[in-house]
Amino acid sequence: MGFFFPLSITRKILLGYLSMAVLIVIISVYALTNLDHLNGLTRSILTRDVELVDISEKLIGNVLAHELYARRYAILRTSDMLSLYRERSREFDELIEKIRRIPQNGGIRVDRLVTLHNEYNDLFNRSIPYLKDPASGAARRFQEAMKKKQEELVVQINGISLGSRKAMNEKMLMTARIGDNAFRVASVLCISGIALGAFAALWITRNISGSIHRLKDATMQISQGKFEYRSEIRNHDELGDLSSAFSEMAKRLKRLETMYLDASPLTRLPGGVAIENVVRKRIASNEPFAFCLIDMDNFKAFNDRYGYAMGSEVIKATARIIESVIAESGAEEDFLGHIGGDDFAVITTPERYPQIAESVIERFDGKIGDFYSPEDRASGYIVSKNRQGEEMTFPLMTISIAVVTNQNRVLTDPLQVGEIAAELKEHAKSIPKSIYVVDQRKTEHEGQEATPIPFPERGGGA
Repeated sequence: MGFFFPLSITRKILLGYLSMAVLIVIISVYALTNLDHLNGLTRSILTRDVELVDISEKLIGNVLAHELYARRYAILRTSDMLSLYRERSREFDELIEKIRRIPQNGGIRVDRLVTLHNEYNDLFNRSIPYLKDPASGAARRFQEAMKKKQEELVVQINGISLGSRKAMNEKMLMTARIGDNAFRVASVLCISGIALGAFAALWITRNISGSIHRLKDATMQISQGKFEYRSEIRNHDELGDLSSAFSEMAKRLKRLETMYLDASPLTRLPGGVAIENVVRKRIASNEPFAFCLIDMDNFKAFNDRYGYAMGSEVIKATARIIESVIAESGAEEDFLGHIGGDDFAVITTPERYPQIAESVIERFDGKIGDFYSPEDRASGYIVSKNRQGEEMTFPLMTISIAVVTNQNRVLTDPLQVGEIAAELKEHAKSIPKSIYVVDQRKTEHEGQEATPIPFPERGGGA
């Protein structure tokens, strides 16, 4: 070029800086365009998709609450239950209005949801005069119609949730592709700048390409469900803003995932909603299953004596015991959940629950003494106050397990399973040792009440 364009040293330097300036402009324009696109996708995920998923979950809960209060009203016939039902109906309408206000909500059949909800309410209102005799043909026909209408509502709401999740995943993948393409193009341009030997071009290359690389990694990690991942970009520019937006998005997604799974913050095990869903699926599948309700005896006295922190350690240790037993004696489809406090639930098969229950009892009894002081362990009891504030002695903790199966009786819903398990648990807790009891009451014919049979008691040396 010196032969065709004779230049002074100053002009050569200026030409070199001009070349770097052109490269910087090209890099900046390309990067900012992609960053703006990524910011737009991120805002769309946060303001539309995440919000729709959240509202869908609330709508499902609202529809189930409709059914709950309708059933309670049919049984109790109180104005309180009717008022609660009306309140849930108003909440449903408020959630629908929130969907209407969400930007870019095209394609969502809001009017269909409103129509189905109004039809469900109309069926309930028309069924009220017949609820005096729930066994009548008219009452049953209304119940069946309401059930079908509820299922239609759930299908429509699930469609909104699934569509939003699909759109969210597609946008996440799109951000990953944009980040990957931007990284490659920016790298090529930056290498060209480095070839000119300019320190400024080198600095810009490291700043932009490094940030985009970290954003790409953050996008891929978050799209794989690793919501704790942080890109660690501290730039006070668009890259920093995008990094902050990714962090906020990850936090929201993590909260939504936790809400969906209903996980216990102490044990990280699925909570009551997840347990109910698993029971409901097992009932619907008509496969034999065993629901084991596990509860620690004298836990409150221990908690009062040794404090909340030690009580939490006992709960976590019990969770680890049950997990290890299921890993050894259970199967992949077995389920463990933490209802709350010192209550756990295991869902397995009738063939596996005896070994699981006996192993849990054996390991719990062998481990629980480690949490007491040598003096209390030697005496075999602690001194604490009961619920009336009176001091009395409490034995060392034991564990009670109530087992409900569908081998001998027809189970129709999770509420029925929970009530039977609670009844069994009270019976087990009345026995002063670790034990598990099994409900063997039978249903003679479908639709008839169970025939009472004494609860078989096992475990703890019985």
